[in-house]
Amino acid sequence: MLNPINKTIKLGDGRTITIETGKLAKQADGAVTVTMGNTVLLATVCAAKDANPGVDFMPLQVEYKEKFSAVGRFPGGFTRREGRASDYEILTSRLVDRALRPLFPDNYHAEVFVNIILFSADGEDMPDALAGLAASAALAVSDIPFNGPISEARVARVDGNFIVNPTFSQLEKADIDIMVGATLDNIMMVEGEMSEVQEEEMLEAIKIAHEAIKEQCRVQLELSEACGKLTKREYCHEENDEELRKDVHDKCFAKAYAVATSGTGKHERGEAFQNIIAEYKEGLSEEDLAAKGEMIGRYYHDVEKEAMRRAILDEGKRLDGRKTTEIRPIWTEIDCLPGPHGSAVFTRGETQSLTTVTLGTKSDEKLVDDVLNHGKERFLLHYNFPPFSTGEAKASRGVGRREVGHGNLAHRALKRMIPADYPYVVRVISDILESNGSSSMATVCAGTLALMDAGVKLQKPVSGIAMGLISENKGTNYAILSDILGDEDHLGDMDFKVTGTKDGITATQMDIKVDGLSYEILENALAQAKAGRLHILGKITDCIAEPRTDLKPHAPRIETLTIGKEFIGAVIGPGGKIIQGIQEKTGATITIEEVDGFGQIEISGTNKNTIDAAIRAIKGIVAVPEVGEVYEGKISSVMPYGAFVEFMPGKDGLLHISEIDWKRLETVEQAGLKEGDIIQVKLVDVDSKTGKFKLSRKVLLPKPEGYEERPPRGERPPRQDRGPRPERRQD
Repeated sequence: MLNPINKTIKLGDGRTITIETGKLAKQADGAVTVTMGNTVLLATVCAAKDANPGVDFMPLQVEYKEKFSAVGRFPGGFTRREGRASDYEILTSRLVDRALRPLFPDNYHAEVFVNIILFSADGEDMPDALAGLAASAALAVSDIPFNGPISEARVARVDGNFIVNPTFSQLEKADIDIMVGATLDNIMMVEGEMSEVQEEEMLEAIKIAHEAIKEQCRVQLELSEACGKLTKREYCHEENDEELRKDVHDKCFAKAYAVATSGTGKHERGEAFQNIIAEYKEGLSEEDLAAKGEMIGRYYHDVEKEAMRRAILDEGKRLDGRKTTEIRPIWTEIDCLPGPHGSAVFTRGETQSLTTVTLGTKSDEKLVDDVLNHGKERFLLHYNFPPFSTGEAKASRGVGRREVGHGNLAHRALKRMIPADYPYVVRVISDILESNGSSSMATVCAGTLALMDAGVKLQKPVSGIAMGLISENKGTNYAILSDILGDEDHLGDMDFKVTGTKDGITATQMDIKVDGLSYEILENALAQAKAGRLHILGKITDCIAEPRTDLKPHAPRIETLTIGKEFIGAVIGPGGKIIQGIQEKTGATITIEEVDGFGQIEISGTNKNTIDAAIRAIKGIVAVPEVGEVYEGKISSVMPYGAFVEFMPGKDGLLHISEIDWKRLETVEQAGLKEGDIIQVKLVDVDSKTGKFKLSRKVLLPKPEGYEERPPRGERPPRQDRGPRPERRQD
């Protein structure tokens, strides 16, 4: 017998979110449906009872999936079924994963699978803002150990007003769009994009999101209590030896601390750390190593972490010898490759991005056909992270979730600086050649350089920086690190990326790994990030201050025209005959579509002459003939009574035989005219009833001396001029 349990959350604008459990997917460890309006998500969670041997991390996997049936659509493709995850689904999965992962117990290593499925949607409410709530609620009604609950909320600012969980239509007008994940007490994750906003404005949006999240967390606790799931399952996934832990610490910490404060490079430092543990293991028997090798590795990892953190907190010394606010050396180069339309290298310390820009036409647009998002994208950014960038000897296996996420962050950082009316489709490709900390921020900087090198009319250059945090005693003692290294990210408490122009923030991504991040720390981190971001921006503008005034010689040239809707058919012609003819004749590529009641034409070619010829042809078609204007036309046919002349593309007029020359002609050929000749004519009249055009050639010729104008045919002089009428005979 079903016994579903429901809880309701009220949003400030009158909308409600309902969480229900006990009705669907009851064999999962935890399952809930989350409903807002017509949007329905099912979230399930299943966890293995035991950890796999040798696993010393949290094997969490989050999958977010949208069904096309949710909006009454068929999937594309031959199979007509959902396939691999879209970028949007991957990004939503990552948002949920990043908020959940830090809250599982450190010693809990059983595999956990979270599945979130969109079963219904109306295209207005945004389901990704509910995915984190659904996942956490599924954990709340399970017995899986979890130090939650958490929830996520999207906040947008529209016309100066903040909106929690905005609709798709509201988001289109927003100048702030952030997703926040948090517990009752702490912010865990932030990601979003902005239109050059100030730090305090972003903080305000985060605080508003957190207030909404607190209510959602309280409701989950009530749900957990109603289900009797406040007590979680017992587990024992780690074997520990406290004497061994102490021995590793006592014999290795001083040596690790010396390496942590030596200021050496990444590979030298890594080798030195490895030598310490290798030396320790030399003093153990093979039996001890076989039995306790996994524990030794885990304890030594903790030693390295403590050494790095103590060096920073006690002495202000970082692994590479920098101060906490210091940025690594930067060198840049543009126009480094001859083939792409723009290229740049950005190197910061041991992180390097080689980025290229390709400019394309309308035919190069990316077609998006997701469940709730179908349209076209004109600005693309792709991020590649090959194993050799970190010195790893392994094969590349395609694009993973990390690449999608890092590329999306850089895309959001730059996209609002591309003018909305920019005619080109733009593709930015960042290939990471070296990595030791924040390759996504290197991508933003290299992307800015390459875009300006390509001549893209970037509104303002954008830079980015990754910030770190080392804290203890719930944040009462902390150090904020500018431009973090990979090890500082891995062993630290925060990874906070901020991008922006000189005037404000354009994108951000933050992951918190500890409890107790206060708004004071967040505010200080933003201020320190701004200083670092402006420093990096100065290095970028030293290399190239503004976009090139012209494109590279081999880049495509594009011009756009807007015509009346009624002319679209005339430009295309029957079966595409006219537009295809113009393309064949000029060599230009022409696309046309209706936008907002007008015809939007894009003309591209390899040189200016090609484009100009196509523009002239199109303008000839859409131009309205004007009486009194002189045109150059082609005789299309010859008749006994005159000639038909195509004086504008698709427009023919009659050149009557009497309008060819001042002298009287018996035939058109008498004037030396034949089909195919190019002549100048003047439009002298348009028949108001039929719309037919009347042309004249003779009015453009000099009038012969002594020429007397004949009265038009059919007219007779007045009676007084014709003499007396003869008398009628009468018989």
